[in-house]
Amino acid sequence: MNLKKYLEKDHSELRSVVKKFANDQLFSTSSERDRCENFDETIFLKMKNIGLLGVLVPECYGGLNLDILASMIVHEEIAYADPSIALSYLAHCILCTNNIVINASEKQKQDLVPKLCDGIHIGAMAMSEADAGSDIMSMNTKVRKVNNKYHLNGSKMWITNGMINKSKLACHILYLYAKNEDTNMISSFVIENTCPGFYVGQKISNKLGMRASSTAELVFDDCVLSEDNIVSEGSSIRNMMRNLQIERLALAAIGLGIAKFSLNTMIKYSRHRKTFSNFLHNYGQIQRFIANSYSEYMACKSYLYATAKEMKKDDFNFRVDSDSIKLVCAKLSKKVSDYAIQTLGGYGYIAEYHVERFWRDAKLLEIGGGTNEILQKNITRDLVKNENNTL
Repeated sequence: MNLKKYLEKDHSELRSVVKKFANDQLFSTSSERDRCENFDETIFLKMKNIGLLGVLVPECYGGLNLDILASMIVHEEIAYADPSIALSYLAHCILCTNNIVINASEKQKQDLVPKLCDGIHIGAMAMSEADAGSDIMSMNTKVRKVNNKYHLNGSKMWITNGMINKSKLACHILYLYAKNEDTNMISSFVIENTCPGFYVGQKISNKLGMRASSTAELVFDDCVLSEDNIVSEGSSIRNMMRNLQIERLALAAIGLGIAKFSLNTMIKYSRHRKTFSNFLHNYGQIQRFIANSYSEYMACKSYLYATAKEMKKDDFNFRVDSDSIKLVCAKLSKKVSDYAIQTLGGYGYIAEYHVERFWRDAKLLEIGGGTNEILQKNITRDLVKNENNTL
């Protein structure tokens, strides 16, 4: 399958740059970060030096102003070296920065986006709560307007980049969803970590995977916001759903990176490992693992690239496809990494060949950004709601 029809010259050059960066700067230290459960925020400074923190950002705010496909390529290649860093990158660039670029006021963009592109300021998005994940309307973080001020109370859970490791402070810039106390409508705000009453409740440790990506509980204890913090008052659901489309594509791209690394590991190992005087790739079971992994990887990649090529940054018309792509790529990443462990046997079960870490990291993709079950519900609902809709 020739994917070049989806890749313009700039995309190919971008892939080469990111692949080299990921190999030189991320892969060799990935196991140590995983072991220590430590996100090294200096990596963002290195990303900034080659423009990766502003792939989707307009040039006037310090970005490269590339398209969605470019962003997917970056996520895939970073995930090939370290899925945890790819997840933190997604939270910073897609969940926080892109949300601000698409939805915020011009003043907010000018004040915040250059900071997010500078590699020093780390961004996050807070939507999920301890008792409100997929059922977002059940969130209990409330905002109450008093005169011209907004009093925010509650907590958010499972927030990627929520905590800056070395200082144990909250992320520098947070894109937050909260429910209006009087109307029960969802509003969105941007908050900097200098705001009194905004702090880290706890670092989430002992995760199954994505251990080198910082995860935290964020607390808001009578955190007082001004009108300068408002992105959208009482009407943020549409903006939330629009950004979820790009998030799910990016999570799918991370899944592709995991699958690609696992597949390449299988191929390399099967070339050199002998059993009963035969190379592994001569056995039918291993051939099934490799062949099925490759064919499914290419099918998922073609689907993701074709959709990303068509999607614009402010589109609201790709929910079925973004949900579907994320669903199949999440399953692909877990399956291919499992095949890799099985192919390597005992070596696959230890850290030396990395595939056990990629297998652990892959599981998050079936949960975060929309569980498999929620995606299946959404896809079915959208396909059947129009009686005249046919494929």
